[in-house]
Amino acid sequence: MLVLYGTPGSGSAAIEAALQIANVPFRTVDAASWKSESPGVDELRRVNPLAQIPTLVLPDGGVLTESAAILIVLGLRYPQSGLLPEAVDKRAQAIRGLVYIAANCYAAIGVIDFPERFSGASDETSKERIRAGTRKRLHELWDVFADTFPATPFLSGERLGALDLLACVVSKWSGSRKHLAQSRPAFHALLERIEADPIVGAVIARHWPAQT
Repeated sequence: MLVLYGTPGSGSAAIEAALQIANVPFRTVDAASWKSESPGVDELRRVNPLAQIPTLVLPDGGVLTESAAILIVLGLRYPQSGLLPEAVDKRAQAIRGLVYIAANCYAAIGVIDFPERFSGASDETSKERIRAGTRKRLHELWDVFADTFPATPFLSGERLGALDLLACVVSKWSGSRKHLAQSRPAFHALLERIEADPIVGAVIARHWPAQT
């Protein structure tokens, strides 16, 4: 059985939804490096030295890290799931979108959460200035994403897929949804439509109960 390391409110929500859509059995281990009480952190570090989540361990012991990479592999291993489009050109654009979110939006959130890791800033005034500037940049990056990747009717094409899942989860952080509701209402409506899917909605409710 696959093992998914994650914690509520994290990027592991996208992988959890993908595994359920693919109808693949898995078990979860609650692990988060920023939670001192998280029971699975030591176990997570043994399989991923960076202790980052999500981390997925395959039945043969192989380890997958990085949300975009995990979603791409799941789409390739379970083509019947529709996580990746069948058509080569559409699949290429879906993979492009996954990497865009990982390289741009997800990366910006890392700076917002831990500005001291990237700047050496130790005082709260400096850290908040970095957060504010990075948050503004993050919102701009989401605007570009919304303009670049059309929904037809989903980001992945005719079926809800991996790109929809990652966009849905990563956009929940750092005020992105509130920004998008004003700047790109059609894209914001798409994100709400993704969350209305029964599988995705149940996962979101578990990860963000206060928002549902």
